[in-house]
Amino acid sequence: MKRIIYTFIILLAGLSVSAQTPDQIFKAAGSPPNPKVQVSWNRYYTSEGLWAIAKKLSEAHPNLVKVETIGKTYEGRDMIALTITDFSKGNVDRKPGMYVDGNIHSNEIQGGEFAMYTAWYLAESWYYNDFIKDLLADKVFYIVPTINPDARNDYMKGVNTANTPRSGMMPIDDDRDGLVDEDGYDDLNGDGEVTMMRRKNPNGRYIIDPTDPRQMIEVEAGEPGEYEMLGYEGKDNDGDGEVNEDRVGGYYDPNRDWGWNWQPEYIQRGAHKYPFSVPENRNVMEFVMKHPNIGGAQSFHNSGGMILRGPGAEEDRGTYNATDDKVYDAIGELGESIMPGYTYMVVWRDLYTAFGGELDWFHGCRGIFTFTNELYHPYFMFGKDYKGGRRGDEVQKDMYKFEKNLLMTDAFVDWKEFDHPELGKIEIGGFRKNFGRDNPGFLLENDAHRNMAFLIFHAYHTPKLVIEKVEEKDLGGGLKQVTATIANKRLIPTHSSHDTKNKIIRPDYVSLEGANVVAGMVVTDVDMNKTTEQKVAPAKIALENIPGMEAVTVRWIVSGSGKYTVKVDSEKGGVVTK
Repeated sequence: MKRIIYTFIILLAGLSVSAQTPDQIFKAAGSPPNPKVQVSWNRYYTSEGLWAIAKKLSEAHPNLVKVETIGKTYEGRDMIALTITDFSKGNVDRKPGMYVDGNIHSNEIQGGEFAMYTAWYLAESWYYNDFIKDLLADKVFYIVPTINPDARNDYMKGVNTANTPRSGMMPIDDDRDGLVDEDGYDDLNGDGEVTMMRRKNPNGRYIIDPTDPRQMIEVEAGEPGEYEMLGYEGKDNDGDGEVNEDRVGGYYDPNRDWGWNWQPEYIQRGAHKYPFSVPENRNVMEFVMKHPNIGGAQSFHNSGGMILRGPGAEEDRGTYNATDDKVYDAIGELGESIMPGYTYMVVWRDLYTAFGGELDWFHGCRGIFTFTNELYHPYFMFGKDYKGGRRGDEVQKDMYKFEKNLLMTDAFVDWKEFDHPELGKIEIGGFRKNFGRDNPGFLLENDAHRNMAFLIFHAYHTPKLVIEKVEEKDLGGGLKQVTATIANKRLIPTHSSHDTKNKIIRPDYVSLEGANVVAGMVVTDVDMNKTTEQKVAPAKIALENIPGMEAVTVRWIVSGSGKYTVKVDSEKGGVVTK
């Protein structure tokens, strides 16, 4: 007996080991070899699971990771944000910032893992990767892993399909019968899944696929069928003659609730009551407003393999002019090259019209260059581009092959008979909710890494300001001319054109400190020596923008002698001195 107990203790001790010794490891290129926080990226975590990872990261890397609460959800959970940067380098609040979030739609869960993978990779790679070390010295990342932690948990733990819930957990009377959430899906056969119902019917339009008995295929016009499809498992819980019509969480769309070009429900379905009537969105809005240093943003959704940017509606085309488009195009096209299967798209032109979207608020109200990535794509199954023809049919057939040959039939519930209280003898079966939208485990880390790389490229190209040179010229009579050239070494300007036009963020200031300034001016043409004088407060030159990959020149006339400092102060470009 003692031997059995001793052996059990040894096994437990072995299970508690979370890291290997250096002599047991050979580093794989591009990954931290022995991270302090061991995380398996081939699975999904509840909201509490994501928070536990965040806490471990902050405890293991206090010099790089801090976690804070940015507000409460509808159900009273804390919403968390991770700040990732090298806290020993510079003023964190003045570094150019990159905002990241995921999982605004509750069933689009991998956004939470992708956002957290980004935090984990940055923190763990800092010790091994000079690029990451330099990046975190210059930039700060603000990461909200899940905007929708309440409904994330409900999706995972509740009676749901791959498509529900999409909203949050505020109760809505979807069928307008005076009751809320009274007729949702039912796990009729008690197998822990909500799958499809079918019933034999000689007038039905479906038959069993002769090559795969799991699959139903629609017959051609004029051909007899054998089955009718009855939708997802459910029954008429409220006796109104409808099934599954008033589900938990109700229908509102958290990504139609943002305060840019918001439209009411009769125009934009899912808009809810008024802009930021969803508390989780309001928390994010207030957090972003407190961080004017944010110059880039990305939000992770699913699915379809899309790199989306605004505008969401054609009427907003004027908020994205040619200058801003060039920046978006450069970053978006790079994303296509590093994420096979993904397509760079404009929402209104290439997808559909959407009012009150998050990316439009970030761009329109904050002047932030913003993308939404729709994660996972059928391309990942077999490396095939599904274009033209009956794309849906081809994808569906390949889904069955993929599930059988690569997932070992782990994502399908075989059809079985069931006596339905209202529909009689039916059959229940089909794909589980964790297949179709969500990355299968072995594809999760690959997709997370590629999206993270795209995000890092975006963050890298937030402004980086450098005072390239300061030149003096003696004008005689005790006067001196001081000329400074300030360059932006990255793609993203300190102000988008939309920002400049609408004066969203204050100007950039270039100051000459410690000198007696007589006059100050912006040099509009260096070669021809053309200038525009700033007659008020000449020591502090206001610039409406420092364009990406370009430079601006300012000049002062000073009297007297002595040491002085040139200082550049930009909300999104940071502070540099010389």
